Amino acid sequence: MSPPGPGGTAAAFGPRLVEGRGELSAAVTGALRSGGPPLYDPGAVIRADPWEEDLQLALYLLYELHYRGFEDVDDAREWDPDLLRLRRAVEDRFLHALRDALRDGPGSVEAVFAPLLVEPADPSGSVSHYLETEGELWQLREYAALRSLYHLKEADPHVWVIPRITGRAKAAMVAVEYDEFGAGRAERIHAQLFANLMADLDLDPEYGRYLDRAPAPLLATVNLMSLLGLHRSLRGALVGHFACVEVTSSPGSRRMAKAMRRCAAGPSAERFYAEHVEADAVHEQVVRSEVIGGLLADEPALEADIAFGCAATVLLEDRFTAHVRRAWDQGRTALRTPLPEV
Repeated sequence: MSPPGPGGTAAAFGPRLVEGRGELSAAVTGALRSGGPPLYDPGAVIRADPWEEDLQLALYLLYELHYRGFEDVDDAREWDPDLLRLRRAVEDRFLHALRDALRDGPGSVEAVFAPLLVEPADPSGSVSHYLETEGELWQLREYAALRSLYHLKEADPHVWVIPRITGRAKAAMVAVEYDEFGAGRAERIHAQLFANLMADLDLDPEYGRYLDRAPAPLLATVNLMSLLGLHRSLRGALVGHFACVEVTSSPGSRRMAKAMRRCAAGPSAERFYAEHVEADAVHEQVVRSEVIGGLLADEPALEADIAFGCAATVLLEDRFTAHVRRAWDQGRTALRTPLPEV
């Protein structure tokens, strides 16, 4: 491994690197370990399936350089031009796939959010409905391990939109994020509450601990918010993503709190979701009326982007849900490798 570059330091507390799952992700891992450029055939990006393991892991690894980095990897690699060049090519492939999948999707805020404001007539495919009434403790543990890649960085990528908006939208976004980050109390930061949940479930709360077990449909849900957060041109889509999460969170959290209580998962496991029932019900109103309303008042041309961000979130969550339910219905793990028994 090369020493840190000029002015750089090696991350001492970042997550550990994982092995690649194909040419692109192996190229990223190899570059981060060696300190050199990523070695890959440029045609591999075109050949890669935008929904599958190799591309999604490569993108996740590249995005993670903008969060906490990786153990023993020079922090200066965040802005390495060779890695950024690969990231641009890979994320363009992902973004094109999303736009292609949603080419006939809703183009207005009203049209995209209306279905989310009512409970589905048929909840049979829902993970939270299943866990509320039928799920077992091992499934709650799997679900928490999977979601840890999002919840242990909860709200982090949404902060990137704050300097890119103004007025009502900025003030409301800051207010919601203030709650997400514990309202000034470290022990109430939502990511910390989720770490406590993981401890109750005998899971390792270390940041990024379950990356190697995470399948592509889960990685895509996390990559989406990083993609939208890192590009100013996609600020409207990031607001749409954030609003979608807040709108759908409260009902699902209520069901998950019941699931944790039914399975005696522990007080911290139940508390995390109970906290989101009330908080996100309030956040939903603020985000819809003030963040979206304020942004559209300032930049009405962003409405289609807001709708796209919400629709892309629903698309990827549906793909992830289908993956989990298909695995569980077949009596097998939804992770790439099962968790150790406790």
